Amino acid sequence: MAIESIPNDDATGLILRAVAFAAHKHRDQRRKDKQASPYINHPISLAKVLWEEGGVRDPAVIATALLHDTLEDTETSWQELRGEFGDEIADLVAEVSDVKWLKSDARKRLQVSRAAHSTDRAKLVKLADKICNLRDMAAHPPHGWSLERRRKYFDWASEVIDQLRGVHPELERRFDEVSVLRP
Repeated sequence: MAIESIPNDDATGLILRAVAFAAHKHRDQRRKDKQASPYINHPISLAKVLWEEGGVRDPAVIATALLHDTLEDTETSWQELRGEFGDEIADLVAEVSDVKWLKSDARKRLQVSRAAHSTDRAKLVKLADKICNLRDMAAHPPHGWSLERRRKYFDWASEVIDQLRGVHPELERRFDEVSVLRP
């Protein structure tokens, strides 16, 4: 189904447009696990965590979860997102996106420092992202990552979440449950 044929005037239409857009943008990408899982599984997992485990029904948050990696991991521009989804969604996706031109350590430090000042909607997406990443890291670690690197990732994810606590106690509890799986 073409993105243009999905109505944009209701919550379901927005979410379907977001999943179709993300699937198209991530169509050739794979996760870093040994099985090289299709990348689109990751944003769909975020949306499921928010919906099923967090009870989040805000369509803008669900759409942002589906689109959260398009700016940083595809050729998508903010202007393109704005054209497809409007300012609100484009701005939320930008808020949860890393600055890709920075080196990895600087990006990670920036994510920690920005977390506390994020909007509540962005905090929800970040929570779901870290929950999903830690679950994936525990079950299917990135191929070639050492034990030390995986531990550092868990520690860093906890630093980010500690900066945004108070936005959703249930999702924070879910994060805490998965963080104990630290290798």
